[in-house]
Amino acid sequence: MIKNVFKELEELNERIISCKKCPRLASYIKELAKNKPKRYKNWNYWAKPIPGFGDINAKLLIIGLAPAAHGGNRTGRMFTGDGSGEWLVKALYELGFANQPVSISRDDGLLLKDVYITASLRCAPPKNKPNRDELKNCRMYLREELSLLKNVKVVITLGRIAFENFLSIMRGKGYKIKLEFKHGENYRIGNYILIASYHPSRQNTQTGKLKWEEWLKVFKMAKENFLL
Repeated sequence: MIKNVFKELEELNERIISCKKCPRLASYIKELAKNKPKRYKNWNYWAKPIPGFGDINAKLLIIGLAPAAHGGNRTGRMFTGDGSGEWLVKALYELGFANQPVSISRDDGLLLKDVYITASLRCAPPKNKPNRDELKNCRMYLREELSLLKNVKVVITLGRIAFENFLSIMRGKGYKIKLEFKHGENYRIGNYILIASYHPSRQNTQTGKLKWEEWLKVFKMAKENFLL
């Protein structure tokens, strides 16, 4: 069973990496790789759609918005090499979900336990603003991940777009739901507990909209209330 899931996720990830459904995004991520900032001049950018990663037996699924232009789009892994990744992985480490507190590159040795990380969009969008068609094109990949990751009990959505995207998938499964996005709130939808959180973007963390203790509470809630 585990081998089958692993194989199916590998096949899904290969399809994600080779996806060219969104010309605007495909063009933009390659443009970023050509016009990289000086601090990354020696990096060979990934510049392709990015699959999810983590424990295939995960009980916790984390859904972000999209790869960062010079984070995931550079390193080839979600929440890797940027400020959002620093906040996320440090929190996962403190709660025992990760073996180290940093996420720098795909070969940095990071291992996740009971957690799988994915996103609503697999390519970095200009100004972090995907359009409706791009989100719709990518939604099928998240839907497939949800069907393959059969042990997931809790879903944490980072930001309003991820929240609404997950709800859209659940509505497609027949759930009649209309929920309000509110940081730290949890909702039961079918077999899942959905926890809404602000995204740990610099825009939120550096302005104080999202404080460290409030951020950590989201993962403590998931672990202590729903996963133990």
